[in-house]
Amino acid sequence: MGLGEIVNGLLTSRERLVWEASLARNARDYMKGADLAREGEKPGALRVILAGWAQKYKQMPDGRRQILGVVLPGELCDLDLFTVARTDHSLAAVRRLTVAEISRGEAQRLFEKCPNLAPALCWAAIVGTAVQREWTINIGQRNALERVAQLLCEIYVRQRDVPSTAGGACDFLLTQGQMAEAMGLTQVHVNRIVQQLRLRCAVEIRNMRLEIPDFAQLAALASFNATYLHLGEASALIERVRMLFSPEAYKLDRPLDRPNDGTISPGV
Repeated sequence: MGLGEIVNGLLTSRERLVWEASLARNARDYMKGADLAREGEKPGALRVILAGWAQKYKQMPDGRRQILGVVLPGELCDLDLFTVARTDHSLAAVRRLTVAEISRGEAQRLFEKCPNLAPALCWAAIVGTAVQREWTINIGQRNALERVAQLLCEIYVRQRDVPSTAGGACDFLLTQGQMAEAMGLTQVHVNRIVQQLRLRCAVEIRNMRLEIPDFAQLAALASFNATYLHLGEASALIERVRMLFSPEAYKLDRPLDRPNDGTISPGV
């Protein structure tokens, strides 16, 4: 479930116009490999990917690098602008990238003009954290074959944005070296795994495209379950957010659920 789907469901038509105008006005291009943000810097912008892929990573003093996640078109990079004094990871373009970089001042004005925007961005950050947990499981518990299969399944489903899917194709911009940095493997090992997946599941990665003829077979190999992506939950989520953030939910004069005479109700 992409950020755009939630934005369309939560924001009014006027708010959507303001939000989309801000994205277009703040669009910026980056070349392949260029850093958008570096670890230790003061956060400078709220970033939404418009085209291309970004990668989050941390680099060791000796040059070793761990890719922490990838950010696809329509997704929020992070909420660091409002949460931390210094960024704890770096962000770079996987290939040529277009990203909306909204400054702190403009973001604050956006929240004033679009009160329904904050819940949408919070949801995006929550799903991003869920994806990060799955990547931790990937490295900690899955074997090499399962790791790569899981990565391919996730990237495929995130781009199609549906709870379950048949076979098909999608963009795949990572090199085998980047896959290795994401999976905690060597590039040689990743190459062997890709060859195995080609033989076992007819999976092909070529010309920056991923082809999965039988998604169910690949998903079974990875024990892939897309629940953590919260796909197909837009309508229910939008309703819950509206209830949570409605003025009625925070009325101070509503009756309490327990007596106000200082006593404690049974069971409390």
